[in-house]
Amino acid sequence: MNRPLHNNVNTLYLLGFFNSFMVITPVYVPLLQGYGLSMSQVLQTQALFALTIALLEVPSGYIADVWGRKHALLVGSVFFAVGFVCLWQANSFADFLFYEVILGIGYSLISGADLALLYDTEVYLQEHDLPGGSGAGKSLSRLISIEAAASGIAGIVASLLILWSLQVVVLAQALIGLVPLCLSLLLVEAPRPKAEITHNDNARSIVELLLFGQPVVLWTAMAITAFGLLAVYVFWIYQKYWEFQGIPIDQFGYIWAAFAFTVSISARYASLLEQRLGTRTLLCLIGVLPILGLVGMILGAGWMGVVCGFAVQISRGLSMSLFYEALNRRVPGNIRATVNSMVSFAVRIVFIATGPALGYALDSLGVTSTLLLLLSVFAPALTLVLVPLLVRIRRERSDQEQRAVPAN
Repeated sequence: MNRPLHNNVNTLYLLGFFNSFMVITPVYVPLLQGYGLSMSQVLQTQALFALTIALLEVPSGYIADVWGRKHALLVGSVFFAVGFVCLWQANSFADFLFYEVILGIGYSLISGADLALLYDTEVYLQEHDLPGGSGAGKSLSRLISIEAAASGIAGIVASLLILWSLQVVVLAQALIGLVPLCLSLLLVEAPRPKAEITHNDNARSIVELLLFGQPVVLWTAMAITAFGLLAVYVFWIYQKYWEFQGIPIDQFGYIWAAFAFTVSISARYASLLEQRLGTRTLLCLIGVLPILGLVGMILGAGWMGVVCGFAVQISRGLSMSLFYEALNRRVPGNIRATVNSMVSFAVRIVFIATGPALGYALDSLGVTSTLLLLLSVFAPALTLVLVPLLVRIRRERSDQEQRAVPAN
């Protein structure tokens, strides 16, 4: 078992790479606009994608905890492959909606299960002093970094493929979508303790952990939700923003690549920065950067506004690595995939209600006014989650120090 289990780590890295190697993403908005869709309709497709995930996110995470992480990843990869074939055949608003549903099912099965399997594998290797593991925290940061790097490379590839046509980009995506299915077959389930409790008891343990167990877990989940939601909004504004700033479409992929590599590098060195700066300083930096980025995008013109978007990406890489490592470290293995899925669920459920409104704002108010709206909402929202999180981290460390002091 040891050899295949060791291979799990590298296989999951490759799986994360190809799941994020989305050559279609940097040009998805122009692609749909080419079929006559408005920004409101584009965001409606994404709201349906989010709705699909919202309905399946927590059940799929629970399935991964009970049925097995490998099975969830394998079935999810099948839906991914089918989804990209549907995208290749799509040519209407209804077709793109159907594609988003299929892709959403696949994503919901994969989301949470990949992080949980990687964490389980690393914990088992470390506990049994087996070679090949680099530590659960480092592996999570590395996976996030690899996924962001894959998105960057995909951006470069997209800019090259678009020299032929957008349809060539779609065809390439359909072919790339088959790779994760092949990689999923190589995974093995990591040994982990299985609690002998009922489904109701399992659900109760999750609620108790989030609400009454460790306060840091709840506020870390809330921070992931807030920062994740801002990232999703800006993600769908970027391409419209670049059009607004007069950037040629053949440059979109290169900009996307630079943004993705920024997330990758930030995630890769987040733990090092935490050691150098301290958790408090790093969390303040994570909170300030996206606000500065939005202000720069609002005030900047042309390429200067585009460059200001890097501040948002730096914060994204740092926050993903720091928050997810902190969350998974405090969550028991038997419910880890479920908790990861619940966090993603929170982001999706809010986007369902607000995504189409964001598209409407872009169509009716314009890019600048929409960015101002985001700034007015998220400047206080990020503060409201980071301040309590800092307070609870300080209390947790104080409690740990007191328990570590031997009694007289």
